[in-house]
Amino acid sequence: MSDNCKMTFEVENLDNASPATVSRCGIIYVSPPDLSWEPLFDTWSRDRVETKTYCHADESEWITAFVQKYIEKPNLVITLMKGYTYMMPCPMIIRVTQFLSLLQAVLQPHVLKGEPVDKKVFELYFVYALAWSFAGLFETDDRQKFHREVLEKCQAPLPAISAARAQTDKETVFDYCVNYETKSWKIWEVPEW
Repeated sequence: MSDNCKMTFEVENLDNASPATVSRCGIIYVSPPDLSWEPLFDTWSRDRVETKTYCHADESEWITAFVQKYIEKPNLVITLMKGYTYMMPCPMIIRVTQFLSLLQAVLQPHVLKGEPVDKKVFELYFVYALAWSFAGLFETDDRQKFHREVLEKCQAPLPAISAARAQTDKETVFDYCVNYETKSWKIWEVPEW
């Protein structure tokens, strides 16, 4: 492997790891109660400011406000653990990491073009990343429930979906993406080959 290659292994515990394995691989184990997911948002925002790869100068304030609105205030972590079924277990820290990676990826074209993104558009990207990272492992029924009971209750800027399409086609935010040109929701379509 090259020097710039990094590997991360997510393990539940180190009960069966030998001291030699731990020392040779440079394993650091931090239990979930010792380090929660909140510092990841602060670090992500600070890194973007330091490297000047942000889309707007107020981005750090926006992400703090949206974390409060969509994650902390509705107590999203507890809500998802109690009322939803994940198709495979995924720790909260991984969901937040996936969220930040996806958010950074959808903002990247704006960063590369040097075009600022306003708070309204940033919130669209935030909701898109939140839906896929926190609820992407749900089956269709739980995705609909997440759309109704989490995003709608938080008054998220969602795509306009008629009641008929929501009922018959089971259409949710998961059927949409944010269009870079119009900076609004568009229905996701399979690209032509």
